Amino acid sequence: MSTPGKKETVAERVKRESRGLRGTLAESLKDEHTGSLRADDQLLLKFHGMYQQDDRDRREERTLKKLDRLHSFMIRLRIPGGMVGPVHWEELHNVAGKNSTGTIKITTRQTVQLHGILKTQIKPTIKAFDQVFLDSIAACGDVNRNVTCTSNPTASPLHKEVFGYAGEISRSLLPKTRAYYEIWLDEKQLVEKEEPKDPLYKDLYLPRKFKIAIAIPPHNDVDIFTNDIGLIAIIENGALIGFNVSIGGGLGTTHGNPDTYPRLGTVIGFIEKKDVLKVVYEIVTVQRDFGNREDRKLSRLKYTVDRMGIDTYKKEVESRTGIPFQPAKNYKFETRTDEFGWRQDTAGNWHYTVFVENGRVLDENGYNLKSALLEVSKTRRAVFRFTCNQNVILSDVLPKDKELIHEILVRYDVDKKTTEASPLRKNSIACVALSTCSLALAEGQRYLPSLVDKIEGILIKYGLKNEPITIRMTGCPNGCARPYISEIGLVGTAYGKYNLHLGADWEGARMNRKYKESLDEDQILNELDLLLGRFSKERKKSESFGDFINNLGIL
Repeated sequence: MSTPGKKETVAERVKRESRGLRGTLAESLKDEHTGSLRADDQLLLKFHGMYQQDDRDRREERTLKKLDRLHSFMIRLRIPGGMVGPVHWEELHNVAGKNSTGTIKITTRQTVQLHGILKTQIKPTIKAFDQVFLDSIAACGDVNRNVTCTSNPTASPLHKEVFGYAGEISRSLLPKTRAYYEIWLDEKQLVEKEEPKDPLYKDLYLPRKFKIAIAIPPHNDVDIFTNDIGLIAIIENGALIGFNVSIGGGLGTTHGNPDTYPRLGTVIGFIEKKDVLKVVYEIVTVQRDFGNREDRKLSRLKYTVDRMGIDTYKKEVESRTGIPFQPAKNYKFETRTDEFGWRQDTAGNWHYTVFVENGRVLDENGYNLKSALLEVSKTRRAVFRFTCNQNVILSDVLPKDKELIHEILVRYDVDKKTTEASPLRKNSIACVALSTCSLALAEGQRYLPSLVDKIEGILIKYGLKNEPITIRMTGCPNGCARPYISEIGLVGTAYGKYNLHLGADWEGARMNRKYKESLDEDQILNELDLLLGRFSKERKKSESFGDFINNLGIL
């Protein structure tokens, strides 16, 4: 809630003046003198699921030649629960090859994004996705983002029912403006009719981005406590009865700003499933009305919760819904990892989880993963489910079609790559970082695979080759790859330098802590060599690396 007399921020002004997120985007697109958009429109573009970027590897070269930056755009799709059909995947493959760099990036929020799209190709790309009923509405910006859900149907016989809530929540929290359809799909604006008011977002939208996830215990593959709202499915006597509700999670922070911090969500109680949409909606409205609009670094729900107090926030939600929270039900998380290879659900259908290192789907160095997945899509015998660990599940395969899909996976070495990858590599996540992310201070997805190679050597030396340690890397402290909740977290501080964080638990309920600052590769490897050596000799039976570090008392 804005304070009278406080200066309005640029972001708040742009939202207020945007005419329902339209701004001057249409005019910016027609400007042929630059590959960029106007400054205000770059902010609005995020609400349409896109970011303006530039190739940072070529900045210096172009500056010397007195050329403008090499601008391009990233488009992120809105895919609640992360499931698309084979036709969708085939179109995604074709669009990526035609309009972007060609790489399909699976994100940590169960969707996909394409990079390197030129300004002239944005509308054709959006129109191509629209032909198969895909869109990027609200995939970015100060609104509710993509709603995630436990990905693998083998997690529970009730997976389909729980999964359905991701779509329902996403639809209930969409902006009401028709700007997306007018600007990108050339829908004619109905000037004779006033656009309906948006009762949720009004004209200022939210103070900052908002994230929601749904988990089905014992699986916590969505990292439920890192979200603004976490819904933990409670199943009793074979039936879904409702959800435990967690609020106030979020990992973004700022180097050198002690007022910013990562926070895990707090469980505030249980609600019956019939009430979930109403409760989620009003949790969002409380953040809309009380969130910090004067300082974007302090505008996420976690700061609102801590400023108001958890009990006050909870009571405000109860007042708006008329629904009191019941005491939280018992639950237990046991794993956050994906279950690779073939798994069969209770209905008899098969699901194959493919390991996709750092979510990058491409044909590279003789490994043609992108071509393999295209061939799978053309069989029309599998759907595609994205995981929050950046992998893809070839899902809902009928028993009679399993051999057909498996033959493709074997022929393209996908099964071999998935089977032979070490547990450390399978539990690695990295953000895009350089060269396109404007916030990145260091490398992410381009560097982590080679670092994992070297850490694997240390694990082998100490007989820990099969230890499933989680490792995550980001190029900045924004936390997109969730490094603060991994057993080994690496957060970029400058090119080639990372803060080393250690000690998160295996279940995702305890954050790690900063161990050493601004280490280069040799220093990282030396520290891990020392600690993994101790781990191999001193650990208790079945003790995870994160628990071992936490119990050492060195943090």
